Amino acid sequence: MVFNSKQPGIVFFLILLIWKAEAIAQNSNIISKEDLVYLKGITRAVLDSSRIRPAQLMPLGFGMNNTGGTLIRPGGRATYPAFWIRDYAMSLETGMVSAEEQRHMLKLTAATQCDQTWITKGGSMVPYGAIADHILVDNSMPVYFAGTYELEQQGTHAFGMFPPYCDQFYFIKMAYHYVKSTADLKMLNTEINGISLISRLETAFHVPSSDRKSHIVHSIENYRAVDFGFRDAIHITGDLLYPSLLKYEAALELSELFKKSGNTKKALKYKDIATAIKAAIAPKFADEDGMLRASTGKSAQRDVWGTALAVYMNLLPSSLANKASQVLAIAYKTGNLAYKGAIRHVMKTDDFSSTTSWEGAIPETTLNSYQNGAYWFTATGWVAYAISKTDKASARKLAQDYITELRLTDYRRGSGFAGPLECFHPPSYTRGPVYLTSVSCPYIVFNKMMINE
Repeated sequence: MVFNSKQPGIVFFLILLIWKAEAIAQNSNIISKEDLVYLKGITRAVLDSSRIRPAQLMPLGFGMNNTGGTLIRPGGRATYPAFWIRDYAMSLETGMVSAEEQRHMLKLTAATQCDQTWITKGGSMVPYGAIADHILVDNSMPVYFAGTYELEQQGTHAFGMFPPYCDQFYFIKMAYHYVKSTADLKMLNTEINGISLISRLETAFHVPSSDRKSHIVHSIENYRAVDFGFRDAIHITGDLLYPSLLKYEAALELSELFKKSGNTKKALKYKDIATAIKAAIAPKFADEDGMLRASTGKSAQRDVWGTALAVYMNLLPSSLANKASQVLAIAYKTGNLAYKGAIRHVMKTDDFSSTTSWEGAIPETTLNSYQNGAYWFTATGWVAYAISKTDKASARKLAQDYITELRLTDYRRGSGFAGPLECFHPPSYTRGPVYLTSVSCPYIVFNKMMINE
């Protein structure tokens, strides 16, 4: 249609409609397009600064990258001088990692999968099929436990008698994302040290102990495993929420990989496992207010990260998801959940005591430090999404708090700036400069929300 000067009323009306539509769309989003562009830019910059290119020297005297390809560590500057499986896998959905980079890190992780059960000097067990917690870049040697870079010193009671459960499931995510983004199905049958990748994925999936019927992941004190590496300094036992969420996702990913490979029997097997886990999550972990407990044993507190992720993954009935959303929204507005857009693992009102946030924490992790009460950006996207189900205004405010703090502390402003940090707590506690998942995980969530609006 062509308009002329004799139709000013129609033109004005159409402009008004367009303006209103844009205003409504903007109001429905919890992050503005401008802020999302900024978040994408800083995510790309942090991810690039986290790359360890072949023959690149590491900080702090950790040698050079001799693995033959690019690795992505948890952050830039002097942050964690090794290749961590989980931090990398949690950042894959940014779409900012090339196929070549993915292939190299996937094959390296597969090649360092434990090929024989053994016991560490500290008395911990490394079971057949376990995936490394982190891999040293100068010699490609796997370290299966947190807390050390020393091969001979790994595996003590402080960081578990069994390797962290999460890495097995993130290994599957790495393979799934690679195949999804490249359509390279041949990779699944590629033999790595004599064993096909798809066989390695299946073996890894079954490493964490779980209930045979519900498939909920389980740990006991004598063989305790870290449930999720972002709280490896915390002791959590019993039926475990967070790794069960990761197992659910990994089961769906394995199902899809087998379906693409033409193995309908195994595709159905892993889909059924995912269905069983989903059915068990709420009955096993949910309080009446919708919040999920981290476990059924030690440190069985209401888990902010786990609850928000479960809502994001659509694993809860809508009534429980909405109740959890309201709890998180109230906690945000009352100052018990977040600080400068960053999120606690446990709400302040749920601290176990006046001296510790979690019931079980290693002595070095005092109240309001690290994983025991400090604030993290990694979970901001999941929490904002969960809150948005019942309170978009609060979700929008949380997102704005987050972006504002990123802009204020952006490491690209100069040597005196270190953001995004891994975690922090007022007045002066900080840890981990230029930290990858502090931007990659929220970006993944906010970008999806923008696309789906």
